Amino acid sequence: MKKLTTRQLALDAVFCAMCAVLGALSLDFVNVKVTFESVPVLIGALMFGPVDGMAIGGIGTFIYQMLRYGFSVTTPLWILPYILCGALAGWYAGKQRFELAQRQYIGIILACELLITALNTFTVYADSRIYGYFFPGIVTGALALRLLICVVRAAAFAILLPPLIRVLRQTVRGSGK
Repeated sequence: MKKLTTRQLALDAVFCAMCAVLGALSLDFVNVKVTFESVPVLIGALMFGPVDGMAIGGIGTFIYQMLRYGFSVTTPLWILPYILCGALAGWYAGKQRFELAQRQYIGIILACELLITALNTFTVYADSRIYGYFFPGIVTGALALRLLICVVRAAAFAILLPPLIRVLRQTVRGSGK
């Protein structure tokens, strides 16, 4: 197990804050949300591994949820997708020794975004059932749009994140001299 450095812990805290802020800056349209809160989760997971990714996703999304909605029965369901995203991306990056080719970045980012979209869609369903606002179109009506947003977001992240991660990795390694 690798040693946790102060620098890495500080970056994790910054990524948690970014996750919360990006969640708050989302565009909400009834049951469709356009957000970039998975970006810091993916960066942290792809740079440091699953534990960091899970912590960033869990803490960052928890802060956002508490500030925007407060705690409810479904709060853990809204947080879980980002924890699992961090776990999956970090696990895969670790298996590849944190050296991913462009295709691997595309694959893992797409898988994570699909996971988030699927779990959030389930959470919309569960939330609507628990709080009594369910109707069949709440899930199926926006599913195509949710998937389109997911794929576009994944494509943009797959283009933008690899060079950003390379620069951050060099900065983190270079500043420790």
